[in-house]
Amino acid sequence: MSFKEMVFSGIFAWFLIHICLLVTLCSALDPTVTYEFEVSYITASPLGVPQQVIAVNGKFPGPTINVTTNNYVIVNVRNKLDENLLMHWSGIQQRRSSWQDGVLGTNCPIPPKWNWTYQFQVKDQIGSFFYFPSLNMQRASGGYGGLIINNRDIIPIPFDTPRGDIVILIGDWYKKNHTGLRKTLDAGKDLGMPDGVLINGKGPYQYNTTLVPDGIDYETIEVHPGKTYRLRVHNIGTSTSLNFRIQGHNLLLAESEGSYTVQQNYTSLDIHVGQSYSFLVTMDQNASTDYYIVASARFVNESQWKRVTGVAILHYTNSKGKARGPLPDPPNDEFDKTFSMNQARSIRWNVSASGARPNPQGSFRYGSINVTDVYVLKNKPPMMINGKRKTTLSGVSFVNPSTPIRLADQHKVKGVYKLDFPKTPIAGPPKMGTSVINGTYRGFMEIILQNNETKMQSYHLNGYAVFVVGMDYGDWTENSRGTYNKWDGVARSTVQVYPGAWTAILVSLDNVGVWNLRTENLDSWYLGQETYVRVVNPEENNKTEFPAPDNVLYCGALGKLQKAQDITSEALARYNMSKLSFTLLMMISALTSLFG
Repeated sequence: MSFKEMVFSGIFAWFLIHICLLVTLCSALDPTVTYEFEVSYITASPLGVPQQVIAVNGKFPGPTINVTTNNYVIVNVRNKLDENLLMHWSGIQQRRSSWQDGVLGTNCPIPPKWNWTYQFQVKDQIGSFFYFPSLNMQRASGGYGGLIINNRDIIPIPFDTPRGDIVILIGDWYKKNHTGLRKTLDAGKDLGMPDGVLINGKGPYQYNTTLVPDGIDYETIEVHPGKTYRLRVHNIGTSTSLNFRIQGHNLLLAESEGSYTVQQNYTSLDIHVGQSYSFLVTMDQNASTDYYIVASARFVNESQWKRVTGVAILHYTNSKGKARGPLPDPPNDEFDKTFSMNQARSIRWNVSASGARPNPQGSFRYGSINVTDVYVLKNKPPMMINGKRKTTLSGVSFVNPSTPIRLADQHKVKGVYKLDFPKTPIAGPPKMGTSVINGTYRGFMEIILQNNETKMQSYHLNGYAVFVVGMDYGDWTENSRGTYNKWDGVARSTVQVYPGAWTAILVSLDNVGVWNLRTENLDSWYLGQETYVRVVNPEENNKTEFPAPDNVLYCGALGKLQKAQDITSEALARYNMSKLSFTLLMMISALTSLFG
């Protein structure tokens, strides 16, 4: 054999080996799950009055996304609204890609009559989450749905496999749609008391003819006697904390926003705006009647808010009659403001259970990591800034830039934002600005959320699960660290902060990108109570973040780069190419991990 033939044979063999490896990798690649979402207006009457709501594929609420750990998820969203749209995947950590996060500081919005394809991996996650439209209070009109991430078969769950999953979406509701609510806030007014509480997009069962009029459609959940179900309950409302309970049944808490918890029984649990929980409920009653499922407002004047109560029906297949009697009582803690906080403190991380990987959740010993940055974020009641009624964090009311932060970084657009968010509340008058937290890559940040309002607040950090290590009434001080739970504080993405109290969280900044930190209360969020945490890998060859997707949208200072979209002729081709590009990107990522 000649030297040339030997070289050719070697190259051919090398090529064959790598083709085989690539084919093997392709067959072993985690599955891709595809969804088509058409977001549009429909008319519905959840409280007996026809109104405009936001539907997904003609349904209100939208369909449940059901995937498995490490799946690649593709969601093609067609915007049939008359205004811009972004879809956010609450609690999904979007590892290495804030390009898919669906919030205004990170992504350009999808214009009306356009479509855009989200592509992300639910990397190393399990649990109960939800999606919703993130712009301009649109969630107050709907557009939301559940998002389930199942464990892989090789990873055991810390309880017997339930008979089935039941998604329950609870939330306060106004008869005004989101545009009407925005006008109220823009006029400098509060939203006031909501008109009701919905359960899965439906109004209350008529448990009381005085409080609930005729003709309201209500939710019925059918179950089999003796079986145990996993109820995934999400508060997707506007601003009201809700107490969730089921007449005659115990709620065995098992998971919260991607973390298995120590299993404890509750007769009821407070679920704050943006929070999600999984309960195991065994249908162990005698089925002499149906049973009430209740979601009622918390931390309000209950005598005035009685009509603002969501009621659904739990129906056994062998039930002998309709639900009857008074609703099960809410917590009787009018003169004990610590009851709900102690309940929240009782929720602990199950450190011995495997999460998305075959190792105990507690193998990440967050309590032994040195803190590198401390931020004290304080909110106050709305105030006037430059003639406008605004909310603030640490004295700063956030202004969303016309050019998203991540896009500005990519194209080196100057002056879009400032990395000057204060580590402690500013001493002078409040201000408006695009002020961003400069996060240290692989740093360990302590964030203290101080609520100086008279109403409950929930806070959410995109891209991460945070460790809830402490909460108490009064002002946080350095001495408060002595009360921290440094062993089994639950890891989650949305935490509550009680009125006149503080909550402390710890977060490991290992996810490169630009991540939204906000209140989940839609009115406060709309008025400016948010910021972003920018996490950049300082290494020159940054392999810790995916590049901008091929279908990235441009706006603001980069608007001239955006090409027109002809969705009638090109959308399908673009969508299929996008799927192919995403699959190739995942293959390259896997090869990089495989070969270093």
